[in-house]
Amino acid sequence: MSYIWPIALIVISNVVYQICAKSVPKNMDTMASMVVTYLVGAACSAVMFFAMNKNVSLLNEYSKMNAAPILLGISVVGLEIGFIYAYKVGWPVSTASVVQSAFLALALIFVGGLFYHEAITSNKIIGIIICLIGLYFINK
Repeated sequence: MSYIWPIALIVISNVVYQICAKSVPKNMDTMASMVVTYLVGAACSAVMFFAMNKNVSLLNEYSKMNAAPILLGISVVGLEIGFIYAYKVGWPVSTASVVQSAFLALALIFVGGLFYHEAITSNKIIGIIICLIGLYFINK
C-alpha cells in the first residue's frame, strides 16, 4: 500500500489540476491566477508542515536547502503556465496531458540514462516507438 498511495495521490491531484487549469477564465491574466494558486499552495504547505512535524523548526529545515527547491519552484511555474496557455489556445483536456506525458517519458528515458546511469533497454526503445505511434493516433 505504501507503494501505491503516492501514485494514486498524483493521479487524483493531476485530474483535479487539469480540470482547474482548463477552467481558468480565458479573460483572466494567467499570472494573476498563478499568484492565487501559489498563495493557496504556500498556505497549505505551511499548515501541512506544522501538522506533520512536531518540535521541528522551519528555519532549521531551510538551513539544509540546496538549489533544488528553488529550481523546482521555477519548473512548477513553467508547467502550470504551459498548461494554462495550452488550454487557452485550444488544446483539448483529453490530449494535452497525454501528448506532454509521452514527450516527457521520452525525455526522461534519456535523462535517466545520461545523469543517473539507468539502463536504456530495448524494451524502453520499443516503448518510445509505441508512444510516438500513440501520439500520431491521438492527434488524428
